[in-house]
Amino acid sequence: MADVTAVQAWRSHGATRRSTHTLHLRVSAALIAVTVLAVLLVPPLVRLDQQAVDLAAKLLPPSWAHPFGTDDLGRDLLLRCVYGLRVSLLVGVVAAFTATLIGTAVGATAGALGGWADRTVMRLVDTLSSVPHLLLGIFVVAMFRPGVWPVVISVALTHWLSTARIVRAEVLSLRSRPHIDAAVSGGASRWRVTVRHLLPGVLPQAGLAAVLMVPHAMWHESALSFLGLGLPTHTASLGTLIQGARGSLLAGQWWPTLFPGLFLIIPTLAVAGLAGVWRERINPRRRSELML
Repeated sequence: MADVTAVQAWRSHGATRRSTHTLHLRVSAALIAVTVLAVLLVPPLVRLDQQAVDLAAKLLPPSWAHPFGTDDLGRDLLLRCVYGLRVSLLVGVVAAFTATLIGTAVGATAGALGGWADRTVMRLVDTLSSVPHLLLGIFVVAMFRPGVWPVVISVALTHWLSTARIVRAEVLSLRSRPHIDAAVSGGASRWRVTVRHLLPGVLPQAGLAAVLMVPHAMWHESALSFLGLGLPTHTASLGTLIQGARGSLLAGQWWPTLFPGLFLIIPTLAVAGLAGVWRERINPRRRSELML
């Protein structure tokens, strides 16, 4: 009887976990959908110039006319946040997928070749990882004029290291599988084994790394722009909006800092929620635990 009660309690606990899991998925998907719709629909539907200056309306608190208030130049903060989110998402998506391509190529090559090539590549990865990302990113951005693409290059060149480690570990795990041994025994070349068997096996992990890297790249761009080293100050990005609102925050006007920060935090939480679902789907053991 005690065993039956324990099983029922465990199943009830599993049902609660599944319902919480489903709720997190729906909330994350809804936040991502709202973010994408705002980025795609607000600029063409709202016929306002996000750069239009109105000094008579500067630093107005949130109201029906300006739901997020106005900044220190009288510009509508909601429209500026949407345009800033567009730029930050562009930087985040392009940089994340570029870094994932680099990391996947390096990690797959190191894992497939093995031996001295693997050791050499991973020592290079360890050396670059010892340098803080932000410091290395500042060095890269300093070589170009301020703009979107220098920031993309900076983020991409400093964020492929973790993906390379993940892909290499997955390749080393796949190399011990029976079907890989069968392909090698059948006379398949190393290139064929890598392209036909190893790369398809690491794509789910690489895709998950790319998705998780998007908000990380957005935060990195915001940090560079906040320091005045990323995008030009007249370009609306979440980093430049927060940087420009420092004086207003010290004067007691909280809205120019709060809303750009929320536009940065909410997509990050939404992507993290979706990535958690993805991780559970590609991890059979974790998925089986959720089904109990």
